[in-house]
Amino acid sequence: MLRKILLASAVIALGIGSTSAQGTFEEFKSRIDGEFNSYKSARDNEFEAFRKRINDEYAAMVRKAWSEFNAMRGIPLPDDNPLPPVTYPQDGEEEAVEDNPLPIDEVITPPVPEPQPEPIVPIEEKPAPPVEDRFEFTFYGTAMRARIDDEMRFAMDGCDESSVAETWSRLAETGYENTVNDCLALRTRYKLCDWAYLSMLRAMTTEFLGGWSDEATMLTAFIYCQSGYQMRLASGDGRLFMLYASRHTIYGTGYWDVDGEKFYALGECPQQIRICQAAYPKERPLSLQIATEQLLALRQSGQRQLQSRQFADVKATVRTNENLIAFFDTYPSSMIGDDFGTRWAIYANTPMSEEAAGTLYPSLRAAIDGKPQREAVGRLLDFVQTAFTYEYDDKVWGGDRAFFAEETLYYPYCDCEDRSILFSRLVRDLVGLDVVLVYYPNHLATAVRFTDDVAGDHIMLRDEKYVVCDPTYIGAPVGATMPGMDNSTAKVIMLK
Repeated sequence: MLRKILLASAVIALGIGSTSAQGTFEEFKSRIDGEFNSYKSARDNEFEAFRKRINDEYAAMVRKAWSEFNAMRGIPLPDDNPLPPVTYPQDGEEEAVEDNPLPIDEVITPPVPEPQPEPIVPIEEKPAPPVEDRFEFTFYGTAMRARIDDEMRFAMDGCDESSVAETWSRLAETGYENTVNDCLALRTRYKLCDWAYLSMLRAMTTEFLGGWSDEATMLTAFIYCQSGYQMRLASGDGRLFMLYASRHTIYGTGYWDVDGEKFYALGECPQQIRICQAAYPKERPLSLQIATEQLLALRQSGQRQLQSRQFADVKATVRTNENLIAFFDTYPSSMIGDDFGTRWAIYANTPMSEEAAGTLYPSLRAAIDGKPQREAVGRLLDFVQTAFTYEYDDKVWGGDRAFFAEETLYYPYCDCEDRSILFSRLVRDLVGLDVVLVYYPNHLATAVRFTDDVAGDHIMLRDEKYVVCDPTYIGAPVGATMPGMDNSTAKVIMLK
């Protein structure tokens, strides 16, 4: 920007259309380029000096800022005894659904995801080997490369304060700038969310150093910290551990409260550990929201046939990406802050992958094309009600487990929350209507904001009418609430 401003001034002063001025302008441009490169080099040196000072100060704090901590017990998933599916009574004729406003207890609005953390200052690029000489590793079937070579392997003398501080200083001076830049470039290229980025770093360091060790923990922590994320080093039972801070409360996982922040262990960790409380400037905790599709290499699943019971043309042959399914299998179930309803919003707001959408959406779109909103949504509702087999999570998984929409397409069984998450995704993507989740005690349904005049059980939110659609009320039309639901205790969960 500075160079452009200086050149623009030169153009005005010299007269860009003048032949006689052209030689003078070229001389001036050459001088400005030289001055700009000197300025940029000085700025780069300034950034590098700042990073060196910060890392030196951090290493000095690492030598003395350790304290004993005991893990806090993990917060269990809320007790939930999902209600079995109910079949809508059929008498041969479809009854008209009456318009019926419903009370609502609470509206839950999850926060909008913030931009991902970045390094405290730009990290200077160093001379590097060509791409083909970069270290290659695999992350959920996806081949990735980073500039990290054999000379950068290291061994630690132990995990005491002095050894950790010395290793940190060594890593800061070894030339990992390109490695950090490459890892951040991989985050951008594959649209990795924060959890995927942390998992990718662990996969890279484990493969590079021949296993998950103190050295791999240290290198993961260093790159993660330099990328802008909040972490703490810890030791216990003669081993080194990394703790990561989370914006979310992760269910069923022990954590350590350090200066009012929840930190979770990357991997197994003893309950009683010594934690280094040294903080890095402008560090930020990870978020477990997934804003974009994770662009992992495609490993196609087998085909699955899905068919609506009521509408013969509402059917699809669907495939998913098994690499993405494997990644979702590791995803921590969490809530944002202390609001358990945000858990389902995280799943429902995650977009469908290109592979799943590409096999599912064309046939469904053809089946609803040109239909009025109520009929189009009704067809999708019957599809989710009848094309999937219901089963309780505790019988399949041994406990409650919510699905991303993609997982419902992949696994043979699902329950009410999985169906509502999938249905909300279909309506938003295929019909373009807003959807909210509606949580009754032990049951999850949805409500759709039609722009047409549609009657039925409904909720008024911000002067907008959302009509109930229940994917577990088998055969029920748009606007019908499953029997036994206490609307006075229902909570609405807003979706994007």
